Amino acid sequence: MSYGVPPSPPPPGRGMFQQHDPAGLSPGQLPSAQLPSTQFSSALSQGYHAQPQAIVQPAYPQAALPVVARRRSGALVVWVIGILAVLLVALVAYFLQFLGTEASIIGMILALLPLAGVLLAVRLVDRWEPEPRGLMALAFAGGAVGAVGLTLLADLLLSMLIDPSSFARSEAFTAVVQAPIVEEFFKGLGVFLILVLARRHFDGPIDGIVYGALIGAGFAFTENIQYFAISLIEGGAEQASATFFVRGILSPFAHVMFTSVTGYALGLAARRGASASAALRTGLVGFVGAVALHAFWNGSAVFGDFFGLYLSVQVPLFIAFIAGVLLLRGEEARITSARLGDYAAAGWFTREEVQMLATPPGRRAALAWARTLPGNRVPIMKAFIRDATRLAAARQRAITGRDPGAADAERELLARTAHARAALFAR
Repeated sequence: MSYGVPPSPPPPGRGMFQQHDPAGLSPGQLPSAQLPSTQFSSALSQGYHAQPQAIVQPAYPQAALPVVARRRSGALVVWVIGILAVLLVALVAYFLQFLGTEASIIGMILALLPLAGVLLAVRLVDRWEPEPRGLMALAFAGGAVGAVGLTLLADLLLSMLIDPSSFARSEAFTAVVQAPIVEEFFKGLGVFLILVLARRHFDGPIDGIVYGALIGAGFAFTENIQYFAISLIEGGAEQASATFFVRGILSPFAHVMFTSVTGYALGLAARRGASASAALRTGLVGFVGAVALHAFWNGSAVFGDFFGLYLSVQVPLFIAFIAGVLLLRGEEARITSARLGDYAAAGWFTREEVQMLATPPGRRAALAWARTLPGNRVPIMKAFIRDATRLAAARQRAITGRDPGAADAERELLARTAHARAALFAR
């Protein structure tokens, strides 16, 4: 596709996608040498190899956009939302009763500042294949309301069962053992529930990191309200400022990193087509990693030189975390390119369009070209890129055999990408 001059529309009687058939094959039929290989580009992209449905031939002209009925876990969703609503009421009552209205409001305002930076970072990670906004909101609420509320209930129960004079009730044990286990359990449970509720939108490690990060961000937001409010009550503006520096400036991504480890493990299991029970076992490994990171973080404040360990260990860990996310983003791009290549072989895209849709430079060039078209067709190009990326993900799910509804999603997304392309070329 040329990005300098708008290409001419397809000639009458032809479809929206140029077809190349050097082997004399009809569109929609993949030659055996081009069938998806059982050899995957890396361990992160492999799965239980299945036999996905053959890619259908492009239809000319395209019919009206289909709308596939979405499978919903209705009862479970209702229960989750209901529990979150009850916990939200309880949390609001808790803050107002024990912290007061003024301190709670100031604490919330302070907590919004680091949250804004965290959400911006999550959005950058999620840009390649954005997750549904409803699921992202549910993940954040699961951390801010669900995980915090259940953690407070668990802490209350443990305080009633454990002898106050025992070591298990000491500040060191609570900070280094109890808090990491209890908090990461409920946060990790939230990631697992999203996997169960929305398996179609949980495609791999990046998705797991995004959902884990949102749950961790929500948890940190509510926890920060409490910490900032208590600091303000006990030590005024000076102590509140010190607490804000440690939690809002030095460590806004701490909970994000912890829970992302669990999310990564669950995303890896999802990519490989694991069942819910198998994913739970893999998630437990991630949970242990999250607890270890959390315990080390809290332990550095309780037992060690916090600022020394922060500079020598925590900062390098954060840099390694960013590098890992960038590597995973590259893997997502390679999978997108490979799966769209399957459609190019069947006549749905040209090879140049695959490069445009599956590489960051190609996407930037495509958006720049769309701005030159009459009427500013950037929104159409964004929809084209988004649906093509989802199409590649649907094909990957079909290949790994983990989504019985992948064929329906594939038909819908093929039609949508065809319509978007036609709209881009319209005079």
